[in-house]
Amino acid sequence: MKLNRIKPVLAEKGISQTWLAKKLGKSFSMVNAYACNRSQPNLDTLQQIAEILQVDLKELITDKEER
Repeated sequence: MKLNRIKPVLAEKGISQTWLAKKLGKSFSMVNAYACNRSQPNLDTLQQIAEILQVDLKELITDKEER
């Protein structure tokens, strides 16, 4: 079950998980766990990711069809 869309949004923007990890100040392993839906970021972290990727928070949690 996919709980977030971090990986597809990164792919759409051509941004690596390594780059996002550096911007967040988190390990690659943690960001990879978020992107692969093995772990979920807290709301503050999800908001930070949205700001870094310059997307609406909704884009990270729902498909366009669900909005």
